[in-house]
Amino acid sequence: MKIDKKLIKELVSCLSEFNITEIEYQDGGKKIKVSKATKALPDKGVTSAVVSPNKSVLSDNNDQEGTRVKSPIIGTAYLAPEPGAKKFIKVGDKIKKGQTVMIVEAMKTMNHVPSSADGVVKKIMVNDGQPVEFGQTLIILE
Repeated sequence: MKIDKKLIKELVSCLSEFNITEIEYQDGGKKIKVSKATKALPDKGVTSAVVSPNKSVLSDNNDQEGTRVKSPIIGTAYLAPEPGAKKFIKVGDKIKKGQTVMIVEAMKTMNHVPSSADGVVKKIMVNDGQPVEFGQTLIILE
């Protein structure tokens, strides 16, 4: 099998662009997994590329003060209940602890993410449809 270096470079750039640590691509019987892990243990039939972590990419904008609502799981963040619907929150909204701030889809399951505190939405840290990781800051509250 010939290794598609162009595809691997594209996948590596996606790691930075979407602020994720791992991405997997499959086309028929060909499967490529790219990770920022320090050690890769490839599965049978999986080509792995190890990328050293970039501190600036991993930064979670720690210069922002406030209460952080973080992702409870790895998945895809959605700011509205369905495409074209009104967003759960917007900057400046007052929200209550337990209120749904967005949905994170994982394995075709829609998981509502509740606010961890009362507050005013200061900043939304993710875009609609963006992949997110466990513990990644989704919003910052004042």
